[in-house]
Amino acid sequence: MVLQAPPQKKQPSITWEALPPDFALPDDPVENIQQPPLAAGLTDALGAAGRIQPQMLIGSNFGLVANVNKKTVVKAPDWFYVPNVQPVASDVIRRSYTQNLEGDPIAVVMEFLSNEDNGELSVRATPPYGKLYFYEQVLAVPTYVTYDPYELILEVRRLQNKQYVLQQPSEQGRHWIAELELFLGIWQGERLCQTMNWLRWWDADGNMLLWSSEQAVQERQRAEQERQRADKLAAKLRELGLDPDEIGS
Repeated sequence: MVLQAPPQKKQPSITWEALPPDFALPDDPVENIQQPPLAAGLTDALGAAGRIQPQMLIGSNFGLVANVNKKTVVKAPDWFYVPNVQPVASDVIRRSYTQNLEGDPIAVVMEFLSNEDNGELSVRATPPYGKLYFYEQVLAVPTYVTYDPYELILEVRRLQNKQYVLQQPSEQGRHWIAELELFLGIWQGERLCQTMNWLRWWDADGNMLLWSSEQAVQERQRAEQERQRADKLAAKLRELGLDPDEIGS
């Protein structure tokens, strides 16, 4: 009896080339109404905290490009982060991103799981490539985040020895995203009149990064408290027979 060795998986040939001008980008609709605000909330909090710099590229439903076995492959994750990209002319609008050609490798990718085929966890190694396979074996993204809004499951996979390994969360159920030096977790509340389970950032000290709308509310509350203190002080001065306007001048 002759034992046959299992066939060796052939490694794909990967090159980094500009997207052809006439390439038709995928135009698939989002899976549910929560996906765009989830992505927008993540970016908004980073911007409000001053953590977005001009050289960064942060986007959602935006084409990430690689040439695999001489064929152009594009995946559009729900959210991604690149720390440093080459600038483009002011009259040019990016329609895709090719790492190593246009800037740094992609550092973080997020996918919000659909309620149908769970393609975000697919390891299909032939066209059409599964998303997990594409991010792991083609783009080699260091951190791959998946969020299931139906079951409220947040998972973070870290690339180790060219394979994704599930990362364990903290005691608070949050995951450390090393590339951003922030924790990521699930938080229930309201934003833009939508009450649902959001993905939020926390810093290393456990402080949640506020959305710009929350910062605005905080500033209004602070201004109102200052006004009330000023009114109380003015009233006290008048009780003492002093004119607060003359003291102020």
